[in-house]
Amino acid sequence: MHSLAIIESFSKAFSVLFLGNNFYRLVEGLLVTIKIALISVLLSIFFGFLFGILMTSKSKIIKVISRIYLDFMRIMPQLVLLFLAYFGLTRAFGIQLSGEAASLLVFTLWGTAEMGDLVRGSLKSIPLHQYESGRALGLTENQIFFYIIIPQAIKRIIPLSMNLITRMIKTTSLVVFVGVIEVVKVGQQIIEASRLSVPTASIAIYAVIFFMYFLVCWPLSIIATHIEKKQNIK
Repeated sequence: MHSLAIIESFSKAFSVLFLGNNFYRLVEGLLVTIKIALISVLLSIFFGFLFGILMTSKSKIIKVISRIYLDFMRIMPQLVLLFLAYFGLTRAFGIQLSGEAASLLVFTLWGTAEMGDLVRGSLKSIPLHQYESGRALGLTENQIFFYIIIPQAIKRIIPLSMNLITRMIKTTSLVVFVGVIEVVKVGQQIIEASRLSVPTASIAIYAVIFFMYFLVCWPLSIIATHIEKKQNIK
């Protein structure tokens, strides 16, 4: 009897997903999450590559400024950065930002710092003889950089960046705190609406949200592993 009660409880919890348009709302929330993550990732890749190149500069001033920016973004929790962007900018400068805009700003700034450090590390890891070989062929410094160094650096960055992209996707769950209606927020709304009729609804809702995040992040992990193995074989 006890096991039947447990099964019935789980069945009732999962039935909440199919009440009205609950499941459709979760999918819509997931699309918002993916949109924020995708735009942030694309901007982070672009600006991160430029930032990484900048970090290899021999200028001490640029190195110090770059290091401060990188350390600030790493030390400061993303939730605090979200609050600073969403509430701080409004009060300090009178800039009106939506929760989505504040999220894109924070994740892009954070992603740029992390991606920039990956680019810097990849560029620094290229052996010096690659530069010397390019000079021996009569190539200019710019030609060496764009035709020899960058292609090799990109191959090293791709598997490393997959981990960062996965982290950025998972961290988008924090945007719920600045009013963005994404998948976690929708899940909370469904749980709250079913609190009295189905107290165990949270089990089903969070299980589905977990599965949704898994479906988004798992392929990236597989791609990264495949690329790493392919590069090791070569």
